[in-house]
Amino acid sequence: MASCDLEWCLRPLTFILSPIGRRGMGKGGSSVMKREIIVNSSMVETRVAVLEDGVLVELLIDDSKNKSVAGNIYKGRVLKILPGMQAAFVDLGLAKDAFLYVRDIFEDLEEYERLLTFGEEGDQTEPAPEEEEPRPSFGRSRRPQASIEELLKEGQEVLAQVAREPLGTKGARITSHITLPGRYLVYMPSEQHVGVSRKIENEGERARLKHIVEEINPQREGVIVRTAGIGKGKAEIGADLEFLRSLWKKIKTKAETLPAPALVQKDLDLIFRIFRDLFTKEVVRLVVDSPTEYERCLEYAESLHSDIKSLLFLYTEDEPIFRSFGIEREIEKALRHKVWLKSGGYIVLEETEALVSIDINTGKYVGKHDFEETILKTNLEAAREIARQVRLRDLGGIIIIDFIDMARQESRDRVVQELKDALKADRSPTNVSLLSDLGLVEMTRKRVRQGLNRALSASCPTCGGLGSIRSTPSIAHQVLREAEWRLFRKRIPRVRIRAHPDLIGWIQAEDGEMIESIQQSYGGEIVLVPEESLALGKYQVLEG
Repeated sequence: MASCDLEWCLRPLTFILSPIGRRGMGKGGSSVMKREIIVNSSMVETRVAVLEDGVLVELLIDDSKNKSVAGNIYKGRVLKILPGMQAAFVDLGLAKDAFLYVRDIFEDLEEYERLLTFGEEGDQTEPAPEEEEPRPSFGRSRRPQASIEELLKEGQEVLAQVAREPLGTKGARITSHITLPGRYLVYMPSEQHVGVSRKIENEGERARLKHIVEEINPQREGVIVRTAGIGKGKAEIGADLEFLRSLWKKIKTKAETLPAPALVQKDLDLIFRIFRDLFTKEVVRLVVDSPTEYERCLEYAESLHSDIKSLLFLYTEDEPIFRSFGIEREIEKALRHKVWLKSGGYIVLEETEALVSIDINTGKYVGKHDFEETILKTNLEAAREIARQVRLRDLGGIIIIDFIDMARQESRDRVVQELKDALKADRSPTNVSLLSDLGLVEMTRKRVRQGLNRALSASCPTCGGLGSIRSTPSIAHQVLREAEWRLFRKRIPRVRIRAHPDLIGWIQAEDGEMIESIQQSYGGEIVLVPEESLALGKYQVLEG
């Protein structure tokens, strides 16, 4: 490692762990949101937490066994046509067959439009509920949509991209509207549209970026400039476009030679997606607890030829990084139905198959003088917290919010606007309706992956599914992370894990190879001890 890299690596940990202020003051006294990215990497899984002004707003998890398939491109084979639903089942080689709607198919499979990804689609219309997303229009007339029977035949091979992860009993949702996201651009093969992310609000900057793209792209291939492109020049944007063009050529060549079903192009792993999707101008630091992943981050930062490298730090404290930053505590809170507000009010979130319902209550907060003001203050605080919880829990589909009734129209408008403003930082497309006479707000949010609760929880066999507990894989991963931490950081030669026999049995059956890898890597021993007296979700990690 170069001396400058070593300098960053050995910076005082008091600096790394020092709190980022709630908000810093930018030029002219304007408030500037500060974003931190905290990475916990182990052999079990990689977890990425995004903090905005010190508050956890997003959590990404990449399981070492169950890798995400969202964004992957497959060559699939049509298994069954469903005329009544105008859809088809497609074999991608996954555990469950994928689902392809007629509106996600091209009449000419050589023509490609864009896939709605990352909340940076530029000039699209506002998304409708999950199953009713409109086809975007780029100012040119389109032929009426043909029927599914005209477009596809059983046994036909199709090239498609995963738009939504498999959820529950449902397989992945796929689309032929393939897009390739880069660092600064989203490339849409064979599309003829040049756009700029609508999250770039400065009109001068929008015009500058659009001019650059049009200059380097005289053929007007489909290109949308992402928010990371702000301030970038012709050379950087041009290099990104050339890379994506080259990538698309490789994908087409590979697809021609592979027999269906087959994976043609895998999306980047979580570490590299951090730089592609999360590294905006608001990021003040990225802290990684794995020396190996830290080195990968350094190498990738160097390849970008930017100043990102100065924002990378290696965490070397003995305390687990997520615990040190208070993230583990916030994750546990995010699995609860009730969320308390600082004022003493609270919100209740309930996830169902059809929708997510959110209720707001004043709780302990009674105000001082004006009842209307008490309600308004609670609703405003709730609107901000709801926006955070929606992002953190990765809620999608239809979301119904029951705000406390307000008599004044001015107060109603203010609450809705507060919710919209708080959702601007969300990477997933959202659409917020007006507040109804019943005090209800309907909003929709694009669903790509399963939410946090589905990822970390399982239906409780005791309560018949009315509640939830941490899933066995989630608990097992937590146990092994703690064991690995003691072997690696604290140099403990022997660690004993006491847990319910069912949990011990699951670890032995599913993570036996992982235990062997951890033991070989750190030269320690992990001993599994079944204990009937411990509840299924409880465990003890003992040293020695």
